[in-house]
Amino acid sequence: MPRLPLPILLSFNGGYVDTVGFVALAGLFTAHVTGNFVTLGASIALGTGGALSKLVALPVFCMVIMLVRLLSQWLERSRKPVMTVLLWLKLVLFAIAATFAEVHGPFDDGSSLAAFAAGMILVAAMAIQNAFHRVHLSKMPPTTLMTGTTTQIMLDLADLIGGLAQGDLKPVKERLKRMSASVLAFALGCAAAAVAFLLSRTWCFAVPVALGALSLFASVRPPEKASIEAPLDSAHTE
Repeated sequence: MPRLPLPILLSFNGGYVDTVGFVALAGLFTAHVTGNFVTLGASIALGTGGALSKLVALPVFCMVIMLVRLLSQWLERSRKPVMTVLLWLKLVLFAIAATFAEVHGPFDDGSSLAAFAAGMILVAAMAIQNAFHRVHLSKMPPTTLMTGTTTQIMLDLADLIGGLAQGDLKPVKERLKRMSASVLAFALGCAAAAVAFLLSRTWCFAVPVALGALSLFASVRPPEKASIEAPLDSAHTE
């Protein structure tokens, strides 16, 4: 039975979680954490809530990235399934965030301790996804930030239209296909998050749990052999 490609699933999740964090937690970016510099400035200038979450998000993100790196190194030395363990950790954090939101949400006050805690849990989960992608899916399009991907898509299209892309065009077209799919999945994730938030301001946090569970069964395409699907951890040399 064909399985959903992991990069596409992660892109959908990236768009979803970032949007849910923004609309439910007073403008907090949980994946694109550097965007919180902008929203922090807006919070200070306009007096809106959530300033502490936006200030602390980047240090929390950086700390989790370092811890994930150290954990991955230990898992590799112990010959443990690194990719699977990281996906499980992310799933657990999403489950904690969903449970926390159901108990303490909705988060009407973005400056409340409950909103801060929920935000930092999601930031930690998305830090794991960012580190996971950087190490294990580095040849695939990013799953949490689409600006660079969109830029490359436009450059490739311009080269194809202008006849500047020469030689074997198959790699260019394959890259266009992968990147376009990633951007589309991210955009659909953003739209799904908006709809889910309108339906329920607390249960919208449960969707990443389902996405995290699906990711455990998703297919990974090794960068060196993009036409071959492989299970988790087979794309990474232990």
